Amino acid sequence: MGVTASDISRFLDELTLEEKASLLSGSDFWHTQAIERLGIGAVMVTDGPHGLRKQAGATDHLGLNDSVPATCFPSAAGLGSSWDPDLLRRVGEALGEETRANAVAVLLGPGINMKRSPLCGRNFEYFSEDPHLAGELATPLVQGIQSKGVGTSLKHFAVNNQETDRMRVSAEVDERTLREIYLPAFEKVVTRAQPWTVMCSYNRINGTYASQDPWLLTGVLRTEWGFEGLVVSDWGAVDDRVAGVAAGLDLEMPASDGINDARVVEAVRSGALTEADLDRAVTRVLTLIARSQAALAEPGTTDLEANHALAREAATRAAVLLKNNDGVLPLERETLSSTVVMIGEMARTPRYQGAGSSQVNPTRLVSALDALREHGLDVPFAPGYPLAEAAGAVGQERSDSELRREAVDLATGRTAVLFLGLPAIDESEGYDREHMDLPESHTALLREVAAVADRTVVLLANGSAVTVADWQEQADAILELWLGGQAGGSAAVDLLLGDAAPSGRLAESMPEQLADVPAQLNFPGENGVVRYGEGIFIGYRGLDATAAPVSYPFGHGLTYTTFAYSDLAVDATPVTEHTGEGDGVVAVTAVVTNTGARPGVAVPQLYVGRPASQIARAPRELRAFARVDLAPGESRTVEFALTRRDLSHWDTVTGGWSVEPGTLEISVGASSRDLPLTATVPLEAPARRVPLTAYSTIGEWVADPAAGPALLEAMGAFGAMFGPDSPEPSTAAFLTAMPLVKVPLMGMSGTFTVDDLDALLERFGTR
Repeated sequence: MGVTASDISRFLDELTLEEKASLLSGSDFWHTQAIERLGIGAVMVTDGPHGLRKQAGATDHLGLNDSVPATCFPSAAGLGSSWDPDLLRRVGEALGEETRANAVAVLLGPGINMKRSPLCGRNFEYFSEDPHLAGELATPLVQGIQSKGVGTSLKHFAVNNQETDRMRVSAEVDERTLREIYLPAFEKVVTRAQPWTVMCSYNRINGTYASQDPWLLTGVLRTEWGFEGLVVSDWGAVDDRVAGVAAGLDLEMPASDGINDARVVEAVRSGALTEADLDRAVTRVLTLIARSQAALAEPGTTDLEANHALAREAATRAAVLLKNNDGVLPLERETLSSTVVMIGEMARTPRYQGAGSSQVNPTRLVSALDALREHGLDVPFAPGYPLAEAAGAVGQERSDSELRREAVDLATGRTAVLFLGLPAIDESEGYDREHMDLPESHTALLREVAAVADRTVVLLANGSAVTVADWQEQADAILELWLGGQAGGSAAVDLLLGDAAPSGRLAESMPEQLADVPAQLNFPGENGVVRYGEGIFIGYRGLDATAAPVSYPFGHGLTYTTFAYSDLAVDATPVTEHTGEGDGVVAVTAVVTNTGARPGVAVPQLYVGRPASQIARAPRELRAFARVDLAPGESRTVEFALTRRDLSHWDTVTGGWSVEPGTLEISVGASSRDLPLTATVPLEAPARRVPLTAYSTIGEWVADPAAGPALLEAMGAFGAMFGPDSPEPSTAAFLTAMPLVKVPLMGMSGTFTVDDLDALLERFGTR
């Protein structure tokens, strides 16, 4: 059975009310509803931000049965740290091929929520703390997947930044913060890639469930951004199904056992829901089914070996070299077996993906020890610490102290490569972390090994930032591997041996301590409410604004060579009333040079600051970046173009994007705190006229070029105090912030009356 776009209007005429309502929810955990009498078949959707998770057998009530083998790529935390849009497109194409080959219509991902707190248990599924970076990487991933004739589900829309109380908590967040931090990545992907579906989140936003928020699902998503696809609920996110249909939630997943279908039918019959609203949602469901038919008819095949190789490449590009004292990395292959020891159970039992709904059954799984053997290298190994997921492995029956003692003996006088990280239980969908620290068994092992080893190299496996401040001085090198997917072990060895050079950069800050993160003052909330009191100051924005020390800043990453930045040039053109959002305003060029002896990838980053802004701003914000492959001694000129939108902030008075005139600070460099090139340029833009009311201040009235002179004249001698030749400037400064309505009410001016105020409001303001 199949559906074409031309069938949809006929189906709307032929479907009964009950059948229409049934199409708005799943038939089981993963399939849409079929209407066999009309030839409308069901299609399958399934989990898969970093790999297909299609259940192999019958659907269970939680959708957690074993899944078919699929390529497990690095999770989004790693892919985000690649800063590599081309890589993301290629990974997307591979995901799309595997999805199509398995007769799945929609892959549920990617997740692009902001990393407001390092403690969010699902951070491994999200790209970054920065909306520009997240949007620039998620867009090609979606384009790559959908190029294969299958859909994506952009999630979780919106403001889903914690797992604690996630199914009912209300995220209380102001509109400027929403528009500048929590919505832009979604906007970028929707407007550039048109995902087939968008998945609404569980939580409430300012008191309203995302699943029934007309402002979010229709006003912003469809009217403003032009979204053309279907909105699906997160699994179990529906609160009031009838309100959801009216608001723009088209498909409820999973099935509700007919409960909500009946409620929709009753609402239409009672007039509480219009049939037009119902037909709109049905049309979107049928459109999704229709557009999936071509791929389902010809699913094709996929090259799993090629996809494994791509997963290996992705894992090498995701890794971030945090520290490399005296060039300890890469290691010397020739002497590796006699001088190097591997320590840490994660070298044998890799932590390669997160827990929860995104858990993939990999087609292969290569540990670091496996990869060394593939290279023909035999390196001594000690597990070093107990690991729950390695239960039954040789040595795991021993105590922590016994394992540590064995590792210390093995490491004495050698180069110790320690695989440390977070056990699976420490981060998962469904709950948040309680701290940012590595397990004590890991840090104790490092402390004792570092005391006897010749050199110490730490490789980290984790899905979100961890604190390193307490132990990083004990390590000569630190390589952040994130959750590297099924080929992460091969990638780790490639990087250790220098067969690949690290090119990742941090997509999230590594603060020295959790207490320095502004969001922690309001995380995870209480009594069903979490207040986003830090506003726009999340991630590096907040850390930089408070000058908090960081272990490693946003954007940081070393490699096996060095780079120099020079020749910054900035050219700004005035913003006028006719400058479009996407029109170029500032052109920036800079030169990047490889100053080392090895080839490497530079990632020049451009940040914009507004040092004299009249509104609250972060010291700098990422606005552009590039990846540049450079041979030793090679230089390359990079070019950046900033648009009107790139330079805008959300104006809460006018309810739109506004460019503030004044000084721009343009900085280019290697991270948010390593910016050797800085230039300031004036930016001309129309001054925003502040709407004037009776409660606008005297200063706001006086600053208006038209209303100001009229007000000063109307206030007579009192008004002269606020002119350029004020006889009492200190008193004027004191009174400037007073609402104008107080002047006649308090008798401050002998001539300015309430009637005069009304006359000014009639000419210049709003009442």
